[in-house]
Amino acid sequence: MRPPSHFGNDITNTAANDGNNNSSNNNNNNTGSGGGDDNNNNNNRNTIVARLTEMGATMMFPKIAGRGIIRVVERCDDAKENSNLDLSECELIQVPDAVYHLMRHTELKTCDLSGNVITKISPKFAVKFSLITELNLAHNQMAKLPDELADLHSLQQLDISHNSFITLPAVVFKMPKLRELRANNNAIIDIDRDEIITSDSLELVDLRHNPLTPMCHELLKNATVSFRIELSEREKEEWEDLTI
Repeated sequence: MRPPSHFGNDITNTAANDGNNNSSNNNNNNTGSGGGDDNNNNNNRNTIVARLTEMGATMMFPKIAGRGIIRVVERCDDAKENSNLDLSECELIQVPDAVYHLMRHTELKTCDLSGNVITKISPKFAVKFSLITELNLAHNQMAKLPDELADLHSLQQLDISHNSFITLPAVVFKMPKLRELRANNNAIIDIDRDEIITSDSLELVDLRHNPLTPMCHELLKNATVSFRIELSEREKEEWEDLTI
């Protein structure tokens, strides 16, 4: 069973984790001799933290609470087995350096970073995880992507929905195998229509629930392209209903 998703990192929720740790200690005191399983679990956690300390990995998790380190390490261990890294809903503000360290000998197929509070992706992401075919960045706080993501030559599906983009990042049109781009529920008002129309690999672009300008919406709606563009029905401005 996956551990609880709520934990602190180098900026958020370290205090909350301290509170959780204190509550856990109180619970352990109340359980008395019946807490053998809990003691074993705590020993396992301590072993993981000790191993990370020996590796120097804890230095790459600045100020992250112990439970947070363990959770990320456990998910990295799972990824070593199935090549799918799931760090969703971990309240990360970025991908910790320790993740790159722990995954250095693993060829990932997919990476799920959804449901965090990530504001940016490091340029080295594309170097470390160059073989991924699916990347989920949905439900974060990003407004741009680094140009280095163009080096994700195998990426086929990219989800940047529910973020803070006001335009489609130019780098998405430089990903040679990108087939599916989900950018719904952002703040996109305009896009470079020439770039999107000339893409050779795209099959689907989801732009629903974005405040596209009337001109942009109309041009995309009537564009002749080899892929599907999904748009929400545009609400007319008040002045458009006026009759002269």
